[in-house]
Amino acid sequence: MKIYEVEEARKTILKRKALHRMEYSPILVQKTEEYFGEGITPPQAVAIILQSVEEQGDQGIRKWSQVLDGYDGTEFVIPKEELKRAWKQMDREIQAAIEAAAGRIRTFHQMQPAASWTTNELGGILGQRITPIESVGVYVPGGTAPLPSSLLMSVIPAQVAGVSKIYTATPPQPEAAILAAAYYCGVEAVYQIGGAQAIAALAFGTESIPKVDKIVGAGNLFVTLAKQQLFGVVGLDGLAGPTETLVIADRFANPVWVATDLLAQAEHDVQASAILLTTDSDLAGQVSEEVQLQLSILSRRDTITASIQNAGGIVLVDSLEQAAELANDYAPEHLCLSVNDPEGLMSKINNAGGFFLGEHSFEVLGDYIAGPSHVMPTGGTARFASPLNVLDFVKISSVIGLEQAGAAALSKTAAILAELENLTAHAAAARARLETK
Repeated sequence: MKIYEVEEARKTILKRKALHRMEYSPILVQKTEEYFGEGITPPQAVAIILQSVEEQGDQGIRKWSQVLDGYDGTEFVIPKEELKRAWKQMDREIQAAIEAAAGRIRTFHQMQPAASWTTNELGGILGQRITPIESVGVYVPGGTAPLPSSLLMSVIPAQVAGVSKIYTATPPQPEAAILAAAYYCGVEAVYQIGGAQAIAALAFGTESIPKVDKIVGAGNLFVTLAKQQLFGVVGLDGLAGPTETLVIADRFANPVWVATDLLAQAEHDVQASAILLTTDSDLAGQVSEEVQLQLSILSRRDTITASIQNAGGIVLVDSLEQAAELANDYAPEHLCLSVNDPEGLMSKINNAGGFFLGEHSFEVLGDYIAGPSHVMPTGGTARFASPLNVLDFVKISSVIGLEQAGAAALSKTAAILAELENLTAHAAAARARLETK
């Protein structure tokens, strides 16, 4: 891995690019034009898909499933018997792993406070009523690395919140592990639809696919662009970009372990970013050597190599305080603190999707079984966004139940403020209460 000085890193691997300014690879541009026509950009292609599904329903889904995924089937829903068969045919060790992960995810989210409340301290009844969203669509990526863990991490918080109808969409002919996880969780239905057409189907509804109130789950660029264009049409969890890990390590860190954590992140995708900030130049060199040594025996080494070249690297910092400042600015999805005092360092950082405290709290455990959802904010959105959690699946309604005397006491002030805003009908409605005996 390349070793950077701080200023060079700020201009390169630590510099954020907005989604609308993303530079598309020549291969992606070529493929997009091949499917949609010369000069058509990925956002324009997604708009075409969305319009097609909105206007043509199932026919639009079939068209794009055939064109983009090579799927000629006419049925989108996977029979529940097939889900059950996938579970029954799973090796018992895999079943046990799914059960264990699901149990910890459920227990963690059951501990999250999410309760309605009222008070009489302000006169009458005031409070908040929390109710679950009725229906949710969960998108589960397929591709070269199908992620049944993402299904668990998205479906279970929704179940804890009380969502009654949970549907899953995943690219055609999904891996048995995804079907098995869906069966174990007991989702309403699994649809073999991928990409932007899946997001469109769940947002608009078709003859075969129910319209949902909210869509969650990460996907490829087309999925993210579809979610961006459907903002306001359907509820969304966020716009997921390439996954990312920022590791801060001091001289006490184990270079072998740091290298494994960086490699684990880089194998997700050629655009994934795995970055190390360290105060120790010797550790930097050791980690760089370890990455090359371990890379040679990994199955996805081509993906990892591209990821490291595109967005990875090691940054030498003057102090852990400087590392904290850089981390706060970068606002990573995963922030791994491989330092002697991780809790002390965490207290200096506010922006991260997840804090992984110490070398025994490594990110892979968070990916699968620690408890919190691994669906986390990317692209610097950890400055204002949160990991997927129970509150993503509920609505908060204000409750106002004032008594006559209390309402009368407030009406004069309300009328004054309404008149200040030149809203005379508002003022009249307030003053009418004052005149009521």
